[in-house]
Amino acid sequence: MQRLLPALQNRLLESLPADDLGLIAPLLAPVEIERGRLLYDPGDRIDTVYFPIDGVISLMTLMENGAAIESATIGREGALGLMAAVSPRQSLSRAIVQTPTRAARISAAHLHEAWEKSPRIRDLVDRHNEALFGHAIQSVACNALHSVEARFCRWLLTCHDRISNNTVALTQEFLADMLGVQRTTVTAVARGLQAKGAIRYRRGVVDIIDRGVLEQLACECYGVIRRTYERLLPED
Repeated sequence: MQRLLPALQNRLLESLPADDLGLIAPLLAPVEIERGRLLYDPGDRIDTVYFPIDGVISLMTLMENGAAIESATIGREGALGLMAAVSPRQSLSRAIVQTPTRAARISAAHLHEAWEKSPRIRDLVDRHNEALFGHAIQSVACNALHSVEARFCRWLLTCHDRISNNTVALTQEFLADMLGVQRTTVTAVARGLQAKGAIRYRRGVVDIIDRGVLEQLACECYGVIRRTYERLLPED
């Protein structure tokens, strides 16, 4: 049984030298965000930037008929709304909190002032946006080409990297939206993973029992996305 609990701090903030971090640290405010909270919808002005410390924020692409599918996740490796550091921006997707999340937040206007003063912050914003773009385009291919089981394992691993425990509370409705399938399919796949010893599944709750099994069953996209972040946003 493998139970890996990663150390949890925000990698972007940790990577900044003291002088650059000092431009924004006094303006950061801690926030705890409940599961299910909507942060942005498409077209909303991004006026606050969130740096998660523990938790998962999903970016959902919406269709006119109400259908939705997840295009990327944001956790301790990144930030939500970071593009607004460059200039005023509107959200391109729905940003919804998928697990209880602790984060540091700052107004986009204050972050823009720091962005203007610091070449290191400008470089960090550019690299983060490139990594998030790479994440999104890999998700497009993954959603089209890989099995539901492999994609579910990828998502569980991605989530596990960003939280401080081994239990993920998720509604069947969200899982169905995330994977683009019916709720009955979610139940069947989750029960299959439970039979293989990877997880314990209860209605709305997934306990990760053996991460190694999930890694064996996940598609290649988990590793591709992780390596993209490690290359563009290396940990000190």
